[in-house]
Amino acid sequence: MIIGLTGRNASGKGTVADWLVARGFRYQSLSDAIRTWLREQGIEPSRDAMIAGGRALRGEGGPGILAVRTLAGIAPGEDVVVDSIRTPAEVLALRQRDDFLLLEVFADERVRYQRLAARARAGDATSFDEFRRQEHAELQSGDQAAQQLVATAALSDVVVPNDGNRAELEARLESLLPELRTSAADGRKRA
Repeated sequence: MIIGLTGRNASGKGTVADWLVARGFRYQSLSDAIRTWLREQGIEPSRDAMIAGGRALRGEGGPGILAVRTLAGIAPGEDVVVDSIRTPAEVLALRQRDDFLLLEVFADERVRYQRLAARARAGDATSFDEFRRQEHAELQSGDQAAQQLVATAALSDVVVPNDGNRAELEARLESLLPELRTSAADGRKRA
């Protein structure tokens, strides 16, 4: 099965991905194609550069290109978690597989900023105002090559609330995984 992850910055997508990897899922990120392209251009992969790079790649190869490239490397029946899904076209490309499900990881804006500040990752915002500015650029756009997190989240099969601590999230995931496996298996039967 393929579990796709979407959500706003610092919502906990990485934590969900790590949890799934610990249960045998292989990790894939749509952002890896952007990072590779930026390195080839000699550009440091800051958050703003990642946004611009993704827009450029989607402009050249179509809005679902990152997902199309990722799907090519996923074998039928393989358990994979795909992170960094940011456009409806990427969801539509991944839905070519009947065993694909999209999870939106959701957390409050203040909670997410506190997490972001605590992780201190290169390219992350250094103030709440910068955090909000970066997020605003990712939420919606009429440009199909731009990130569209609001429209992407609207396509999710399951919303995973994550305003609490890691133990609460993991307990939620533990109860959710069997349901996801059943849904993915039902999708394969329809094929």
